Amino acid sequence: MSLEDKIRQLPTSPGVYLMRDGKGVIIYIGKARNLRQRVRTYFGATGDGRYHVRFLVAKVADIEVMLTDTEKEALLLENTLIKQHHPRYNLDLKDDKTYFSLRLDPREEFPRFSIVRKVPRDGARYFGPYASASSAREVLRQITRMFPLRHYPLKTCMARKRPCLYHQIGQCSAPCHGLISVADYAALVEGAALFLEGKGKQLVAEFKRRMAEAAEALRYEEAARWRNLLRSIEVTVEKQKVVVRGGGDSDVVGYFRDGTRLEVALLFIRGGLLSGSRLFSLTWELDDAEGLSSFLHQFYGGETFIPEEILLPLAIEEAGTLAELLGETKGKKVAIAYPQRGLKRELVELAGKNAAAALRERDEAAASAEAVLEELRQRLHLARLPHRIECYDISTIQGRHSVGSGVAFTDARPDKAHYRRYRIRDVLGQDDFAMLAEVFSRRFREEKVAEAGLPDLVVVDGGIGQLNAAQEIVAGLGLTGRFDLVSLAKSRTARDAESATISKSDERVFLPGRKNPVVLRQNSAPLLLLAAIRDEAHRFAIGYHRTLRGKEGLASGVEQIPGIGAKRRTALLKQFGSMQRLKEASVAEIAAVAGMNPTIAATVFAGLHGEDPPND
Repeated sequence: MSLEDKIRQLPTSPGVYLMRDGKGVIIYIGKARNLRQRVRTYFGATGDGRYHVRFLVAKVADIEVMLTDTEKEALLLENTLIKQHHPRYNLDLKDDKTYFSLRLDPREEFPRFSIVRKVPRDGARYFGPYASASSAREVLRQITRMFPLRHYPLKTCMARKRPCLYHQIGQCSAPCHGLISVADYAALVEGAALFLEGKGKQLVAEFKRRMAEAAEALRYEEAARWRNLLRSIEVTVEKQKVVVRGGGDSDVVGYFRDGTRLEVALLFIRGGLLSGSRLFSLTWELDDAEGLSSFLHQFYGGETFIPEEILLPLAIEEAGTLAELLGETKGKKVAIAYPQRGLKRELVELAGKNAAAALRERDEAAASAEAVLEELRQRLHLARLPHRIECYDISTIQGRHSVGSGVAFTDARPDKAHYRRYRIRDVLGQDDFAMLAEVFSRRFREEKVAEAGLPDLVVVDGGIGQLNAAQEIVAGLGLTGRFDLVSLAKSRTARDAESATISKSDERVFLPGRKNPVVLRQNSAPLLLLAAIRDEAHRFAIGYHRTLRGKEGLASGVEQIPGIGAKRRTALLKQFGSMQRLKEASVAEIAAVAGMNPTIAATVFAGLHGEDPPND
């Protein structure tokens, strides 16, 4: 049966269609409420005439359909199949950005805020999202300055003989030591929640009422506390700009397209206030509305916060179905709107302007990076343009906990997907050259090269000695000429004994076969790039080295507690990662670790806090 005949016989019911090329590979997956009508728009004589759509259709050799009872089921099935097959022409939202939210569980005794990555439906209240951990921590710091809630697990606080430092600086009300009543603490919790929801005016009115009540009852210390809270809240509220009257949570979507490049901007409005934004750079070759629909379904398909309203720059066919699905996930109604006028339309246009500006900035940054890499190629006489640069470093203290690090920069930007860390296995004692040889042999063995490819340039930290050693290692691996190799020596500080002046030498780049180093102009873009890569490799190695030392300290500390063997020690190491985190854990949290039980957990808790173990 020809493709034309198959299309004519397609059903008119909802479902999913899979387009395959001549080799049977799925190249596009779509959904429709009417399969025949939708597929005909691609292949009919009056169908879509855009070049990129014609290009897709020219590759289609067969179409398979999967019927569903409803359009909603088709939407779910499409998303599942896209994740399974990753078709060439479907949008692939590789959102490696970790979102953060503030979590508050009102069921806890004296609740506190914590920063989390996921937003499950567990009965707690979540605020955000925040695009980075630093922004979430900044909001949390602001909250604790105004609302002195506890910072640590309650049992850890109660085990202390006196309130912690946060209480002394006025950022904790010390409920663990009975310095605030349950009712007053609950008022602080509710006030913090109202503040994060953007209900500043309601919060100010409530706290003024409490201050007046305390003053009338001659509870002057309590009244002063409410007064101080009011002052800090009012100052903060004055700085915030309301963009949507009446509050509410909304996500505003805007986009800008340049050929197959699609830049999507999201503005997060929480409680009527603009709280943050997020940009996505995507590749999309089909219809704009289909692209936005796929983006929304993938973006909100995980454990991302779902707002009450999503504002779009254009109408999408399945808006009602998608809103119904998101409402089921959220547990309350969600609206997807395409505003035509007014403030909401202005917000959508603002998001579109952000997307256009972001695409321009990406182009300018790419052009600038290309110029820097070209200058680096010329100054260092490299055989190729160093699009991908890797740098390796060793960290050890007298041969103990020796580790190596490898970082990668692609087009002058960190490429963390290709960062690697190595625990030195075969070298005993302090032998940095042998350690570097082990790292190189593991990084550049055949299967790793096939998996990750080769860099254009490898940088090692050090002078001519380190470079010569690296050359020997590369030659031994049979990789000479497969990539460029240089070493970067740090600047040296020297003191003149007679004049008491301090001088600092330039950073130097050593090249193979050349005795004298190349001295790049100080603070020039190529040198700053090399130094940034070198410093990043050093930071990454030091971080791993500290982690191993910390785990050894945790292991030795836990070993001293009766009843803790190798398996339980390993489980505690894996769960908590440091002695500080283990000490902050409650008995219940320790008992939840694999291989533990309440009795052993109580023993561990007592041992960590210098207490006598509980009697059987």
